[in-house]
Amino acid sequence: MTTVVEKTPPVSQLSEDEELLRATVRSFATVEIAPRVREMEEQGVIPRELIDQLFDLGIMAIEIPDRFGGTGGHFFLSVITVEELSRIDPSVAVLVDVQNTLVINALLRWGSDTVQQEFLPRLAKDTVGAYALSEAGSGSDAFALTTRAVPHGDEYVLNGRKLWITNGNEAGLFIVMATVDPDAGYRGITAFLVEHDRPGFQVGKKEDKLGIRASSTCELLLDDCHIPSANVLGEVGQGYKVAIQTLNEGRIGIGAQMIGIAQGALDHALTYVKERKQFGKLIGEFQAVQFQLAQAATELEMARVGVYNAARLRDSGRPFLTEAAMAKLFSSQVAERVTSLAVQLLGGAGYTKDYPVEKLYRDAKIGQIYEGTSNMQLQTIAKQLLGMS
Repeated sequence: MTTVVEKTPPVSQLSEDEELLRATVRSFATVEIAPRVREMEEQGVIPRELIDQLFDLGIMAIEIPDRFGGTGGHFFLSVITVEELSRIDPSVAVLVDVQNTLVINALLRWGSDTVQQEFLPRLAKDTVGAYALSEAGSGSDAFALTTRAVPHGDEYVLNGRKLWITNGNEAGLFIVMATVDPDAGYRGITAFLVEHDRPGFQVGKKEDKLGIRASSTCELLLDDCHIPSANVLGEVGQGYKVAIQTLNEGRIGIGAQMIGIAQGALDHALTYVKERKQFGKLIGEFQAVQFQLAQAATELEMARVGVYNAARLRDSGRPFLTEAAMAKLFSSQVAERVTSLAVQLLGGAGYTKDYPVEKLYRDAKIGQIYEGTSNMQLQTIAKQLLGMS
């Protein structure tokens, strides 16, 4: 009797379409983004011209169906895209990441037919999206919201202030979380689609950050901002579900950003140690240096497998909560270690802005903070292990 064993492809093996996208994005990032990184970093701005190129490339609408003008792809393609962009500039990568893994995913999962027909074509064509959950008193305690939404006829009137909102300056559409019924606790939270030009809506101060400086992180001000009831995303009182499920996917995107950052830093370090000589030989010939590089490459590969696995689980429709938290936790730790090593191996040169590794080192830190701090990921993982969810 012959037993036929079905072969399962490795998690990290890419399909032909995935390989093609990786090559396309890598080429674009090298040719179009890399020459602009220094200027974008210093000015703290991603030029609109570059954003238009991202739309033209199709990577701002990866999962939007063809009928709405998108590329009709799957989630894993967003992961590949964010990873490749992050090798060159994590600021551009997070703009693309928020667009795909947070905003578009939320509309695809929770948007009514009317909402999808209204907003998905715009997000596919030229409109950047943003996701507005955080407030001054609700960071890790995300549902301690004070932004209010009061029913008024066939509208809601929103008042409040949001902080730390990625894509704040570039976005034309915001998913804003507000409380309709404060007495209901988190069950009173509702997601609203707020357009940039709505009266009573204003983008406030842009934060002056340690890293990802070209990415705009802004406060949002809502002062008697009238939003049609049709712009509710999902059901009234279901905003916490929208937030939780969307952030679970977003964490995989941040994991992709972190492995891209680490790969970029490792690439620079490998190039340097094969050129720089000390004590009469290349520093890459010293065993101490070799061992550090081997350790970094090993950790990076394990982080990549974790991120890819979480993304594959999501695409297959299987549970991925724990795996997403693990992927974000570990990849952000690895990114910090690998970028630090890159600076160390480049020595004094690595500490200057003449080389990209100091920027990647600064950029890496945010991975342990946004879309759920490392402690929040540990809490999520522990609850799943103990059956306390």
